[in-house]
Amino acid sequence: MASLAAWSFLVNIVNALHGGRRDFYKILNVPRTATTNQIKKAYRKLAKEMHPDKNRDDPEASEQFQNLGAAYEVLSDEEKRKVYDKHGEEGLKKGDFSGGDPFSSFFGDFSFFGGGMKEQNKEIPRGGDVVMDLEVTLEELYSGNFVEMVTQQLGPGRFQMTQQQVCDDCPNVKMVPEEKVLEIEIEPGMRDGQEYPFVAEGEPHIDGEPGDLRFKIKQAKHRRFERRGDDLYTNVTISLKDALVGFEMNIRHLDGHLINVVRDKITWPGARMRKSNEGMPNYENNNVKGALFITFDIEFPKGSLTDEEKEGLLKILKQESKQMFTTKHGPLK
Repeated sequence: MASLAAWSFLVNIVNALHGGRRDFYKILNVPRTATTNQIKKAYRKLAKEMHPDKNRDDPEASEQFQNLGAAYEVLSDEEKRKVYDKHGEEGLKKGDFSGGDPFSSFFGDFSFFGGGMKEQNKEIPRGGDVVMDLEVTLEELYSGNFVEMVTQQLGPGRFQMTQQQVCDDCPNVKMVPEEKVLEIEIEPGMRDGQEYPFVAEGEPHIDGEPGDLRFKIKQAKHRRFERRGDDLYTNVTISLKDALVGFEMNIRHLDGHLINVVRDKITWPGARMRKSNEGMPNYENNNVKGALFITFDIEFPKGSLTDEEKEGLLKILKQESKQMFTTKHGPLK
C-alpha cells in the first residue's frame, strides 16, 4: 500500500481544489484593490518564476501554475472579476477554472501496481517556441509602457484547433490562424536583447502542449542619448563664447524632466560632465539609476577677425604660439 503520508498529501490537494476556495488575489499576491495593470505585472512575474519547465523537481509545480493561470484569467477580466468578488469562484458561470480534473492531474502521473505508487517518467510533447523581435524606444525603457501585439501578425506562430474534415489522412483536424491580442509590459530598465515570455502562446502540438512565445526587446536608436548598461551618454555643442566664459543650460530627459547644467570654468573640446542618478533605472531595482555623461563639443565662429580683434584676443588669452604632435601613446618628445 502507498504510504500514509503520500495518501494524505494527495487527499489534501484534491480537497483543496474541490472543496476549498482558492483566493485568486493571494495566488497572484496582489491586493483586492489592484488595478488591471498591477494584476498583469504580478502574473507575468510569477509566470516566469513558476513555469513547470523551471521547476521540474517540484511535484506541485504544474498545479500551482494552473492555479496561477486560473487566477489571472478571472482577475484580468472585468466581468469575471466582478462575479468573483461578489460570489467567489463558485459564482463564475464558466464553472471550474482549475485547468482540468485534479484526479487526472495526479493519477495521470502515477500508476498503481500491487497497491504501490510508481512515478512514470512521461515526456509530454511540446510545440516549438516562437521568438519575435519587438522594437521599443529608449523613452519606453526609461519610464515603462504597455504595448499591444496581435498574434495574427506573427504568421505561423499561433494557431487554434477546429473540428473539420480536411483529408483522408488527417481527419477532424485543421490548423487555422487565430487572432489574439497580447499586452506586453515594457518594464523600466529592461535591456536590449531581454526576452518577454508568454507561456503556451507559441507553436501548437496536436498531441501535447504548445510552446512559448517570446518577444525579444530591441532598443531603437535614439537621436540624443546613447545607452551603455544603466548609464546614458549625450553630446552637446556649445559656442566658443560659452566655452570661454561659462554657461547655464537645461537638457530635457527621456521622461520630460529638465536637467540643469551649469559651468563657470573654461570648457575644452571633449570635456565631459557626469550627472549622478540621471541615467537609466536599474531593472532589478528601479530606485537605483545610472549616471548621465555629457560630452561638450565647441562650435567655432566662422569668418575672419580684423587685426584689431586679433590683437585684443591675444591680450585676453595670454598664450604663446605652440605646436605639439601627438600619437595614440601621447605627445611626442
